[in-house]
Amino acid sequence: MKVDNSVQWKYQDPNTIDFKPLNVAVIGGTGGIGRAISRLLALSGANVFVVGQTFRDSDVKGINFIKGDLSSIAEAKRIAKELPQDKLDIAIFTAGIFASSKREETGEGLERDMAVSYLNRLAMIRTIAPTFEKSKSELGFNKRIFIMGFPGNDQLGTIDNLNQEKSYGTMQAHMNTVAGNEALVVDLAERYKYVGFYGLNPGLIRTNIRSNLFGNGILHTVAESLIGWFNQSADDYAKKIVPLFVSPDIENHSGAMFNNKGQAVLGSKGFTKEYAKDFIAKSEVLLKSKGLDTES
Repeated sequence: MKVDNSVQWKYQDPNTIDFKPLNVAVIGGTGGIGRAISRLLALSGANVFVVGQTFRDSDVKGINFIKGDLSSIAEAKRIAKELPQDKLDIAIFTAGIFASSKREETGEGLERDMAVSYLNRLAMIRTIAPTFEKSKSELGFNKRIFIMGFPGNDQLGTIDNLNQEKSYGTMQAHMNTVAGNEALVVDLAERYKYVGFYGLNPGLIRTNIRSNLFGNGILHTVAESLIGWFNQSADDYAKKIVPLFVSPDIENHSGAMFNNKGQAVLGSKGFTKEYAKDFIAKSEVLLKSKGLDTES
């Protein structure tokens, strides 16, 4: 990934920022990076809504739990409507898994990684973004949506095999979600001019995201231990990236993407606005072919 020097922002210690006026949704905020971000925001005064399967932070003041299965597009749309959209200032999408060694399909006919790590975001944002456009945040900036993935890694996905029905490969399936999330940032920044869209690339961090690939045995334990040894923790990453969420310096840079150090990075080579638009269009065709859609 190449640093984008045209986008600069001033870091501020999160402990010195007053998040009290803000309402923030963290979709995937019950585990891993999302949980670390949710806890830091809540402990800094924000009112946080977390979406996931298992709530572990009932002892933390300011965190509200919405239970939901993010592998289901219908469920994702329900959750989006349950969120207090008109009161939210920021939405952060962190939920994700890694594709299994063998193709898995949801009850709605979608490749599981694609559904959990990308398509539910498309469906939820289509519901949330129009409401976000109607008003400013409590801090005066355009309301913001942050999409976590691996932008800037030059992954374009397999646009003619998004559901991995023609052929299946673990990395091919997961790279479709990587490309999809970059497409969301690029395309939606053009589509919704009064909402700020930003991509996040946390790099390798020890979480449970790879349990779907390795299982919960010794291989998973060893892999995550090695990742944890050589890379920053979820809490360390949260401390670096949470101040970005409210930085006034990024207001005029919707579509920007940021690496694990919080530096802006260039988008993937070949990921033009036209390609992003086509990727989103093909994704919507896939959803409609399964009797699903992204209309609110």
